[in-house]
Amino acid sequence: MPELPEVEALTYDLSARLHGRAVARLDVVALAALKTFDPAPTALPGLFVGEVTRHGKFVDIAVDDLHLIVHLARAGWIRRRDSLPDTPPRPGKGPLAARLLLDDDSGLDFTEAGTRKRLAIYIVHRPSDVPGIARLGPDPLADQFTLEVFAAILASAGRGQVKGVLRDQSTIAGIGNAYSDEILHVAKMSPFKPAAMADDDVARLYDAIGTTLREAVGRSAGLGASELKAEKKSGLRVHGRAGEPCPICGDTVREVSFADSALQYCPTCQTGGKLLADRRLSRLLK
Repeated sequence: MPELPEVEALTYDLSARLHGRAVARLDVVALAALKTFDPAPTALPGLFVGEVTRHGKFVDIAVDDLHLIVHLARAGWIRRRDSLPDTPPRPGKGPLAARLLLDDDSGLDFTEAGTRKRLAIYIVHRPSDVPGIARLGPDPLADQFTLEVFAAILASAGRGQVKGVLRDQSTIAGIGNAYSDEILHVAKMSPFKPAAMADDDVARLYDAIGTTLREAVGRSAGLGASELKAEKKSGLRVHGRAGEPCPICGDTVREVSFADSALQYCPTCQTGGKLLADRRLSRLLK
């Protein structure tokens, strides 16, 4: 799933390329992907693209006084096309969920791998009209995300596991499964550690969030949309690398599987050498 660093770089790239272009048409191919009905897609032709920005993992394309907002879900992406046919695409089982055609015949394809389309598209007057944006917690790269704010978030979560707190979009916006693994590895902290922790641990985890996300954003800066997925994968140290050596200590990266996801961690760096069997059996809370 694209997370904060990739979405940040994606919006920067799209804003530079699309600003000032007029919308010719929005074709919704997967009808389930469109989550709003008023304003309708027919309200967009003739309007001009302004800034492209980010709210957590949401991409916000300002179109005059409207906003075309996309959540890419687990396997979604936005692909810029230099040339697109004028004829609307036909619905089918392919990856295309929607297409934004611009006045110079270029445009964007909103795609998602797999037959089930979880990618979500909204056309709204205000970003806060999207329920997922209205519920977002603070952005971890914003100036307002201070150590004191983060400490209060952790204290409020109490015995909740820190991995889940980092991933909860209503608590902190933009961090997903991959970067929560990376942040906890940098912080040398178990994913099952309770959120309410000592002040020194809070400070260490806070620093790890800033360092990990800013380094990832820096690596992605200047890359085109087509390059961002590969860059993310190459920059990860433990996430998605079960069975490989930890780049810090050389121990084998381990995995804990859940019903629909998995986490990866280094036993030596994060759990004192002990293996995490699963969420129910583990008694590792430090």
